[in-house]
Amino acid sequence: MKDIQTILILGPHTDDGEFGCGGSIAKFVEEGKDVYYATFSIAEESVPEGLPKDILLTEVKKASRELGIKKENLINFRYRVRHFPQFRQDILEDLVKLRKELQPDLVFLPSNDDVHQDHQTIYEEGLRAFKFTRILGYEMPWNNLTVTTNAFIFLEDRHIERKIAAIGCYESQVNAGRRYANEEFIRSLARTRGVQCGVHYAEAFQIIRWLII
Repeated sequence: MKDIQTILILGPHTDDGEFGCGGSIAKFVEEGKDVYYATFSIAEESVPEGLPKDILLTEVKKASRELGIKKENLINFRYRVRHFPQFRQDILEDLVKLRKELQPDLVFLPSNDDVHQDHQTIYEEGLRAFKFTRILGYEMPWNNLTVTTNAFIFLEDRHIERKIAAIGCYESQVNAGRRYANEEFIRSLARTRGVQCGVHYAEAFQIIRWLII
């Protein structure tokens, strides 16, 4: 990882990056790497009744600060949730623009077996935009019918604590009863992935594209 300095996280929706690789983000920031987080929808149509429609924009700002991401490194697009396939070309153009502006050394995006239509669009267009870049796919167990985990990032307890704190910033989701938005699940998954690679905690990823320089 010594030749990897600029890292881009692609989240179809706010909170996807935190769930998929929040511990790794905390570790990268701690190591002094330049981490960018781009989300493509604040899911206004999915916000629980009675809350501001832009509540997830407020929450992602809090969560990214919790992980140590610089304010200027958070990028939020406003595509309609569950309608990404209709805007495939626009999304691709936004991704290409990010590639040219940031020139990331490593990109994280949803894995190729994620069944959510928005996640699939970000995976497919992300692969097109960043085909000459290292790419790792993060897991979302509630969206993955199967998952290939052939890359692991070792984490310490403090990284998991930061991930838990970041996810806790999404009060609209936690209070909505999302079964995966709780400390028990987050720790158990990190512990499971750690056991698979011989450490206490880890996050697992699918190798989509890897370049050795």
